[in-house]
Formats: sequence, C-alpha cells, structure tokens
Amino acid sequence: MTTKSLPLHPLLDSGAGLKQGKDTFPGGKLSCHCASNKVTIKLTSNVAHNHACGCSKCWKPEGALFSIVGVVPRDALSVSANGNKLSIIDASAPIQRYACSECGVHLFGRIEVEHPFKGLDFVHTELSDEEGWQAVQFAGFVSSLIGQGLDPSLTDKVREQLKGLGLQSYDALSPALMDAIAAWNAKKDGVVFRSVI
Repeated sequence: MTTKSLPLHPLLDSGAGLKQGKDTFPGGKLSCHCASNKVTIKLTSNVAHNHACGCSKCWKPEGALFSIVGVVPRDALSVSANGNKLSIIDASAPIQRYACSECGVHLFGRIEVEHPFKGLDFVHTELSDEEGWQAVQFAGFVSSLIGQGLDPSLTDKVREQLKGLGLQSYDALSPALMDAIAAWNAKKDGVVFRSVI
C-alpha cells in the first residue's frame, strides 16, 4: 500500500488541520469559479452537518476524492447574482443540483420531492472567501469511491487519512443522520415509537 497521501480535498490536504468554525457565524456568500459574472448565492445562516462526501453526485474540486458539503434551511438561501446561468444537472435526482452552466461548479442542491431532508439545501462552503463556516464533522460514503474508480486496496488508506484529521468515516452518513432518515421513513409508514424500559 502506498504511503503517499491521497488527494482527499484541498481543505483537508492543507496540512493545517481542520479549520474550526464560529458558533455565531451568520452566513455569507458563495460564488462559482467564473472569472466574471459569477453566480452568487447568499446564505443567512451557517451550515449544519458539514462533511466530506464521497458520493458520485456531489461537486468536487479537480482531482479530489471528496466534496465538502453542508446544509442550510431552504429559506436561508437566495440567489443574489447571475441566477440565469444556473441549470439543474439531473432533474430526476432527489437532490436537484444547480450548477453554473459556464464553469460547472454546483452552487446548491435542493429537494423538491418527499424526502427526509426536504427543506434543506446542500451547499459547498469552500465557495466562500469568508471564515467561520462550520468545520467538517465527518466523512460519508467512503465505499462509494470504489465505484468511481478508486482501487479498493486504497480505501483503508483513505480512512486512515481521515482518522488522522480527527474525522470518523462512514459508508453512508453519520449515525445521527441515518437515524433521522429512519425516523422520517418510520413516521411516513405510521410506526408508533415506544420507549423500551
């Protein structure tokens, strides 16, 4: 197995450790990578559940194995400039990812169908110059990297690097988010919750 570090994500690979957020951070602006006429969105809150995501759908910087993505309440997000350049990547996907039609950067993902996370928008805080965004909390969908071409023998190395950064890695989402999904599905199915004594 290689001892060379794998390119997780520029924010994780800097060698400076995880940048800590500020509890009182009020949000800010995110912009695409165009040289001019940038698509800009405004967030009026900090993100929650910020994580490194290894799924095949999230936008990732060139060469990175992971995206860094968090969520905000839908009403905390507005398009503030050049929204005419936004287009949906896959309208049939549960999360409709709005990307700049020129540079390809995903500005936000929105759920329009019944879903446990409907009402939350997915965003990439690395598209902001401001500091204070919630730190990366965990890494999800690590096994999904294999389906994107990562040699399966390297997943242990990926997990080792994540652990070295203080990040727990999962092959889905964090237990708290998986519990939220399960609870939403159970309520939808009419399950009555009970306490076990």
